[in-house]
Amino acid sequence: MPGDGLTLSARPSHPGRPCIGPGRIFHGVRRALLGLGVAACAPALAAPPEVIIDPGGAPPKVLQAITNAVGAITRLTEDQDVREVSRLRRRAWEAAQAALRTQGYFGATVTLDVSPGAANGGEFWDITIDTGERARVRQLGLRFEGALAGDAYAARRQSLRDGWLLKEGMPFINDDWSRAKTELLDAASRRDFYYARYAQTRAVVDPEAAKADLDVALDSGPPVRLGELQIIGLKRVPESLIRRYVRYDPGDAYDQTRLEDWQQALQSTTFFRGAFVTLADGTTPGTDAAPAGTPAGAGGDMAPQAAAAQPAGRPRGTDPVTLPVRVQVTEGPARYASGSLGVDSDYGVRVEGLYRQNVVYGLPVWIETGAGVDTKRQRAFFDVHLPPGMDGSKDSFGLLYDHSDIEGLETSRAGLGWKRSQTRKAAGDSRVEYEVRWGALVAYDKTRISGDSRYEVPSWAATWQWLRRDVDSKYDPREGNLVEFGLGAGTTLDDGKAFYRSSLRAQQWWPIGERDVLTLRGEIGKVWAHTDRLPQDFSWRTGGSRSIRGYRYQSIGLRRGDAVIGAPALGVASIEYTHYFTDTLGANLFVDAGDAAASFGQFDWHLGYGAGLAVRTPAGPFFVDLAWAQKDQRLRLQFSLGIAF
Repeated sequence: MPGDGLTLSARPSHPGRPCIGPGRIFHGVRRALLGLGVAACAPALAAPPEVIIDPGGAPPKVLQAITNAVGAITRLTEDQDVREVSRLRRRAWEAAQAALRTQGYFGATVTLDVSPGAANGGEFWDITIDTGERARVRQLGLRFEGALAGDAYAARRQSLRDGWLLKEGMPFINDDWSRAKTELLDAASRRDFYYARYAQTRAVVDPEAAKADLDVALDSGPPVRLGELQIIGLKRVPESLIRRYVRYDPGDAYDQTRLEDWQQALQSTTFFRGAFVTLADGTTPGTDAAPAGTPAGAGGDMAPQAAAAQPAGRPRGTDPVTLPVRVQVTEGPARYASGSLGVDSDYGVRVEGLYRQNVVYGLPVWIETGAGVDTKRQRAFFDVHLPPGMDGSKDSFGLLYDHSDIEGLETSRAGLGWKRSQTRKAAGDSRVEYEVRWGALVAYDKTRISGDSRYEVPSWAATWQWLRRDVDSKYDPREGNLVEFGLGAGTTLDDGKAFYRSSLRAQQWWPIGERDVLTLRGEIGKVWAHTDRLPQDFSWRTGGSRSIRGYRYQSIGLRRGDAVIGAPALGVASIEYTHYFTDTLGANLFVDAGDAAASFGQFDWHLGYGAGLAVRTPAGPFFVDLAWAQKDQRLRLQFSLGIAF
């Protein structure tokens, strides 16, 4: 192939030799062997070739690119006649050449030698690579046209220049070249310049000097301002709900981030199945009028890419253009009902039902009511949810009735409460998530302590919880950590006696190998009270499958009469090692320890340890633990399973 610095040589092959033989794959620091398939060769057909690649010092990423490119060709040779194999052989050589150029090696030499295969009638392709010097960016011409070229946007132009990815002296790699153009266009078109397009993108490569000269011209078009609000798709939901989130003054500068925030806020409500917030002009922002192109060949010139025909209606000039904001929604179902059936060693069989209705009496609110029953607890509730605020906060008001009888402590509660929750992401691409919850409750509690006494207490309480989550998966974490801190305060309403509470919970996951996980968790809590008639949800009991395994559910606390009641101090710690045999089945070893007592100094630690199984099912996770309670000198089987329907 004259003029391209590449060589192709072939030795006579031996078509017609019948064989059946497996291919094999191998690649190392100096050589890569690539064989594909199992072929049965008739006299007129060829077996897949065995390919040996000598990378000649090429970096692993470059070798991988060559291997992938050549492998795609060799897969086509199976059951082809020898003339077709000869043509594919040349294509494999060309693919190796193209793969090198995508990685910046424009002066590379590729030699492909062909020799007969062993006894299978196929061929050996011996490809030798001499990469030569990698091309680097020599100079960059980055120009701006349209309104962006004006004096008012000097700082913006400098910011775009500073953010350009492919700087002088860096290797000229095709992926980096494409990504640099994409990121520049995105940075320009996301704010102010909705119509930004490339007027030209050009790369001229000098293979002998291993240098690349880049010429990029970005035409911003005119600045864009936000116009009237257009809403499409509403049937039952009032328009006021849309305007609650999509807030701006006509004439505000276009900012794609604001549009995305409005869209996310609408989608986070239960009122819509889908929501799209765009500008209404019939074109797509940031469309590159010039194709991205591919790396230049050995001739060196990546042909200039002049601006293609602009989309119909694309405005020209530098005067601001006003576009309507279009909100298109698909409403969610008016009513929704669901149920679940569960069983675990703490509660026994559990049945729950839920009913939800969107839009009540034409108001942008949704109601939710439900009930749950198991062997130890029965509860019913009715909640009214307000639409989320612009800051992402969610408010709800509700009525609650709750009855439980656990370890000789029977409680009944009727209450009226308010809750607010707010979730936000950390800055940038961080996976860290923060959640804050506020609550206030006015309640009337009836408490009966078996073998001791009973009392009634009206009270109010306010709570605050702060949670920081940094995990790879919210519902099945394998790596990361979680920290939660809580505060609470309240008084009895009949005699004004105050009570307070604080708590801290933390959990850490460490991945070990491809499947194993080490988990460490801990919890500490403290209550200060000036009354003996404390609402029981403000004190601490522990034990069970979700705290200290091996002990009965909430069996660890203060002993009074024949019952276990809540204690002022709590401490729990656990360490667990899990090995997953498959993606769905795992086994674990664990040690749990803790106590709930009158004070931290009076702790009498309860130790539980054992082994268990974890099974991921479509219905939810299924846990089975066999734990030894050292205090009770008893072995217990504890498990939980939930099914939604």
